[in-house]
Formats: sequence, C-alpha cells, structure tokens
Amino acid sequence: MKIDWRLLAIVITLTLIGIVRSAAAAADKPAAASDPNTLASPKSFASIADPQKRSAAYFTELSKVLTHQRCVNCHPSGESPRQGDSRRLHQPLVVRGVDGYGRENMRCGTCHTNANFEQGRIPGNPHWHLAPAEMAWEGKTPSEICRQIKDPKRNGNRSLNDLIEHIGKDSLVGWAWNPGYGRKPAPGTQQQAGELVEAWAKSGAACPQ
Repeated sequence: MKIDWRLLAIVITLTLIGIVRSAAAAADKPAAASDPNTLASPKSFASIADPQKRSAAYFTELSKVLTHQRCVNCHPSGESPRQGDSRRLHQPLVVRGVDGYGRENMRCGTCHTNANFEQGRIPGNPHWHLAPAEMAWEGKTPSEICRQIKDPKRNGNRSLNDLIEHIGKDSLVGWAWNPGYGRKPAPGTQQQAGELVEAWAKSGAACPQ
C-alpha cells in the first residue's frame, strides 16, 4: 500500500497542535477542581504562568462568593433587597432609603438586630443595611463586578487594600458564612475569600474577560 507522506505529515502536525493547545489550556487552570461550594487557595493557581491571567483567575474564584445569593441579596439591581436562597423580593417590602438603612418608617434595624434571631428566622448584624446602588451586582458577570468593585467612584472610594480588609474581615460581610438556619452559606470561609482578594489585589487586580 502506498503511503501518502504529505497527508501523514499534515495529520501529525494537526495532532501536535492539538496536544500543545490542550497543554496550554490546562496550564491556565488551577490545580484544584472548581467546586461551587468551596474556594480554591491562591496556591492552587500557581500553574498559570501568565501573571495577568493568574490575577484574573483569583477574581474568578472569588466571584463564587460575590455572585452567591448571600451577597447578591444585599447588592440588588433595584431599591429593595432579596431574601432566601430563592432570592425572592423582601417581605415586608422595604427600600434602600437615602443611607442604605431603609426609610424612616421602616429601618433595617427595626427587625435586624445584633445577631441572628433563629426563632423568627431573621438574620442579624449590628450594621445590617443594603449596599449602595453603585455597588449593585445582581445580574452582572464576574468581569463587570471586577471593574465595578475596584472603581473608587463606585466602591465608596475604597483602595485595593481597603477591599482586602472589607471582604476578609468586615463582620457584615462575614455574616454570609454564618447566615443562620435554613440559609446556604457562601462558599468556603471568609478567611479564604480574604486570601483570594489579597492575592488578586497584589498581583495587579486584573479582571476576567
């Protein structure tokens, strides 16, 4: 049987290209499996050679928290918060108000006290309030949230270091991992989220595409 050496060379070349592309794609992924209920550590992304892609990958992992219902419920696109894992409209109907703590006749602190009230299934924190409208995340992609969260004009004039402190240590943010009975906590832990945002900020704060 006569061998078509040109055809064989083309097949081998295409096969090698495929292997190289697969290896490159694998190198841009963290070693840890992407589990929506957990957070990979910054070390898991060490195999990503490109610094900008690695920085963006940190934020993509962090976005598991930022796009979780525990966070989005208080970062809605409208003037009223959402409730529960189903993200239903808050009942009774409340609105943001001028300071994020509700209107004068229906302040957040009226029902939301210093701690979770499990008997009434009411979440609590001393600083319970709605995020500013400039920080609405509902319906946005990780890329959009990334650009938004590092923009001082929209994030309350916070620096990247401020964001590390806010996400990693703020007690109201921390409630997302201790939401009380019947509510699914945010992925991972607050400490892990803080480590991711720190790694992201210190590696150039690149945003995912």
